[in-house]
This record gives sequence, structure tokens and C-alpha cells, in this order.
Amino acid sequence: MAAAAPPPPPAPAPEPNTDLPEGQPLGHPLFARIRLGTKSDVPHIHKLIHQMAVYERLTHLFSATEQSLSSTLFDSPPFQSFTIFILEISPTTPFSPFHNPTFSLFRPLLKTLNLSQPVIDPDDAAFTTAEDGSVVAGYVLFFRNYSSFMGKPGFYIEDLFVRECYRRRGFGKMLLAAVAEQAVRLGYGRVEWCVLDWNVNAIKFYEIMGAEVLQEWRLCRLTGDALQAYGSNTFNNL
Repeated sequence: MAAAAPPPPPAPAPEPNTDLPEGQPLGHPLFARIRLGTKSDVPHIHKLIHQMAVYERLTHLFSATEQSLSSTLFDSPPFQSFTIFILEISPTTPFSPFHNPTFSLFRPLLKTLNLSQPVIDPDDAAFTTAEDGSVVAGYVLFFRNYSSFMGKPGFYIEDLFVRECYRRRGFGKMLLAAVAEQAVRLGYGRVEWCVLDWNVNAIKFYEIMGAEVLQEWRLCRLTGDALQAYGSNTFNNL
């Protein structure tokens, strides 16, 4: 399949809106930005993937290293292969709508929340960025797939993760919406992902947002020794 052309460069962005929603009392503002991930984010991405493995009770499958992520995730332009959106948080400083390393490819999405209580982040030091001192709170990893029935490409979400102290504040929905918005912009046909069957809260959340949970489909996977054994057989030996 021919690669889709990258989206056109965005129009110049206005200055960030630092005002809190009108009519709400001043509480604890929390500024959020979703931007494209880059190789410089790999240390934080690696930590996030490990935290996700712990949450999903799948640490026995976790073998990724910073080196393996760095050498495989960013070898093609965003939206044509693997793409990562990073969720950044700042409790004190509004974000600029510009992110110089990636602005020509994707205009960051900004949002301001007004919370009744401040967020206590016990791991903020481990997830603080060197660029502007913001804190990485989550990410979504996705890539292109294709629907032969629709005759259109789409996006498959491999990972969607928000760190525990930032959950139940709408950030997961924001990350999903960012992927869906990009799919619509490119004229793609669908966005899909998998969910663990015990994660009832996530399933309910996806259904509420309008996603169809396909009970009749089963995920099939060849990996590890099984992949090596099957892949080492020549066609004539099958």
C-alpha cells in the first residue's frame, strides 16, 4: 500500500489561552498538552510502558529496552508508521502551542483543567522533561493498518496509558480523541484497539464513547519460540 502523504503544515498558532473556564471558581489549575513524541522522550516512554505492564499484570512479557525503543519507534515519519502522542502536565505554567521539534508535523493540543484539589504526583521527578520542566503523564502509541472491506487505511492503537495519579480526569479520553481526530483529518476509516477482558471500567468507558466491543473476535499471536519454529520452516516443509 502506498504511504499516505503527511498532513499539510498547520497554520500559525495563536498565543496560548491561559484563562480558566469562565464562571468557575479559582481552584487548582492543571495545564495539559498532547504533542508528538520524539527520540528524546524514550526514557520516559520506557518507564511508562513498564508501568503499564505492571498495571496489566504482564511484566513477564516486558523485555523492551530504551535502545530497542529508540531504534525502532522513530525510523519513519509520524502517521506513516509508528506514532506516539505524549501527554504533558504542568500545575503552574501554561504550555506554548509550539513544540519546535515537531510543530511542522502536528500542532499540539492544549487544555486547562480547574481541579478542586491539587494532584499529588509521587513520581514527578522521574517524569520531568528537560525541555521545559513539564511532567509526562501518559502516552498513546498507534500505527497504520488497513481494512480491505472498507478499502481504507486506519489506525491501530497498541498502547494507551495514563499514570495512576492522573487517571479519572479525562486524559485518556483526550489521548483517544487526538488519535481519532488525526484519523478523520487523513480520511481514514476507523480506529481500533484491544482491551483486557477483566478491565471492566475501560470496557464501559469505551462503550460510552461509542466504540463497539467485538465479542466474537479473538486475538491470535505468534511470538517467541512458536514464531521462531514456524518461521524457520521453509514453505515446502509445511
